[in-house]
Amino acid sequence: QAPAPRTPARVSPDEMVGVCEQTGVTLSRYLIELQKRGIIDPDLQSVFNSVREASKVISKLVGTAPLKQAELLGLQGEVNVQGEDQKKLDVITNDVFKAALQYTGKLGTLASEEEDAPVLGTNESDALPLLSDSFADTGKYVCVFDPLDGSSNVDAGIPVGTIFGVFKEPDTDACELPEDLTDMNEAEMQCLAGALQPGKALVASGYVLYSASTELVLTFGRGVVGFTLDSSIGEFVLTRPSIVIPKRGKIYSLNQANINEWDQPMKDYIAALRSGGGETGKQYSLRYIGSMVGDIHRTLLYGGVFAYPADTKNKDGKLRLLYEGAPMSMIMEQAGGKAITGFARVLDITPKKVHQRVPVVLGSPEDVDECQKYYLQSEDASLKERCMKRLEAA
Repeated sequence: QAPAPRTPARVSPDEMVGVCEQTGVTLSRYLIELQKRGIIDPDLQSVFNSVREASKVISKLVGTAPLKQAELLGLQGEVNVQGEDQKKLDVITNDVFKAALQYTGKLGTLASEEEDAPVLGTNESDALPLLSDSFADTGKYVCVFDPLDGSSNVDAGIPVGTIFGVFKEPDTDACELPEDLTDMNEAEMQCLAGALQPGKALVASGYVLYSASTELVLTFGRGVVGFTLDSSIGEFVLTRPSIVIPKRGKIYSLNQANINEWDQPMKDYIAALRSGGGETGKQYSLRYIGSMVGDIHRTLLYGGVFAYPADTKNKDGKLRLLYEGAPMSMIMEQAGGKAITGFARVLDITPKKVHQRVPVVLGSPEDVDECQKYYLQSEDASLKERCMKRLEAA
């Protein structure tokens, strides 16, 4: 069972002094307030300032992509480490996010869906002069991110998003990291530990939804807040001071076309939701965008359950644990929801490799609990063994 979310005091906009009546609480002001109260340190504030600026650039790129099809849409002609064709925007947005984060000088390591292996978080570009010695400091954080989740939908104008998470860097020097745990020396093993941490070690996570509006949702372990980009002033403005997911929902969200390939507990659970045979006695509605950020955003606001379960072709699911499953699970738990793989809590899993995949079931606590009961009642010993094996340390 996933534990109840942490309940430390949230930062209320009503407590802030001197808020501009014309703009409201901007993300910049919010971060300053958190830093003043000792909730985040200046380094983490710097990291999120970069996330903010990179998100604005990506929002602009996504919004203008249909007008610049030759430059931004279509395939890059390369394949990423997952074996997926890279869209041009995948590559461009990865470079935007990576450059913004590297230039802070506050990151030791970055791991991205579009990179074969984690890269150093320090700024080594001769084209960008260092503004001060502090920008050359060794970073103390590790940032993991998917720069453009759902990019296969971007040509059709369907919502896409950015997912990110931040860990603390271990006390070790930065180094080049491989994709897997084989053929590494001791120094590489130490660095790899910086990126390969369980989700429960995250100090912050969030996502940005690029849709009818651009919304940035984040958590520092003190609940979940949401900001909306006001293009007239070029700032993210606080619009959702406290996001709490309903205890129950009426919507389930997953690719139902794969139902014949799922494990039996998931088949039975979805069958109950469709027929009204579940604990609520009501039929649930299916809503599925196909972009994780969009589906999770709706689930957070309206309740229900989002899942990308394992199937016969993908025994460990398809979503990446480090920069999709773990950050989204932290957000979900901080909003009062739950996140499991079937038997186990997603945030308890320590990745064994950077691009490790994981099945996920995230959503309203009572909905996720109901789903988990189907797995706990399953007599398939091999299914439980496969699920629990993910909890083993590397």
